Amino acid sequence: MPWLLIGAVVVVLALIGGIGFFLFDRSSQISPWRPSDSNRDPSLAIPGIVTQAYEGSHHVTPQQRVAYDRFPAFGGPHDGYWAACNGQVYPQPVRNENMVHSLEHGAVWIAYDPTRVTGAALDTLSAKVQGQNQMMMSPYPGLDQPISLQSWGHQLKVSDPTDPRIDQFITSLKGNPYGVYPEVGASCDALGPGAFDPANPPPFDPPPYPRDALPMDYKGTSGAGGMGGTG
Repeated sequence: MPWLLIGAVVVVLALIGGIGFFLFDRSSQISPWRPSDSNRDPSLAIPGIVTQAYEGSHHVTPQQRVAYDRFPAFGGPHDGYWAACNGQVYPQPVRNENMVHSLEHGAVWIAYDPTRVTGAALDTLSAKVQGQNQMMMSPYPGLDQPISLQSWGHQLKVSDPTDPRIDQFITSLKGNPYGVYPEVGASCDALGPGAFDPANPPPFDPPPYPRDALPMDYKGTSGAGGMGGTG
């Protein structure tokens, strides 16, 4: 009997079975969080999710600031130029007003406290973003939790980069086609120098807000197409 050949076949079959089980198990974990006609926003079932209704298409200039009501912000008035959100892992904190515009385009923004998320934990988060359209990530000093995920009108804060709710949030909301964000189909491409340059993004400007910061009542903002183009 060709025992070596039989043993090799058994090993190969075991590997194939293990891979098949892994893929099936992974699919069974993710499928309930995929949007569908019957469940357009599965994220509402994620424990700890926070939601807030915001109006879209209210723009401010690159010189203006918005007195956001959430930290990090996940909706409301925003800069006319969106932050590039096709897999960018920004090494430095980025201006809220630009990041919020990307959420209006269906992006998910992973923000993290750079003093508490480092090394392997940071690599785990980065792997969820790099090369993925409608994803972006940046450090956010002073977070009350190590990690905060934002999409338009949705936020989830967690402490562990392996928390399964992170993938549930992304699966439910990244590019959700059912209108949970204002501008379905809008671009995440970089606008470039003079607009939003991902190689040199506008710097993060944390609270306290200046006295002339625009309130969340949308007064003093322009409508769609107003500060620098579409969206």
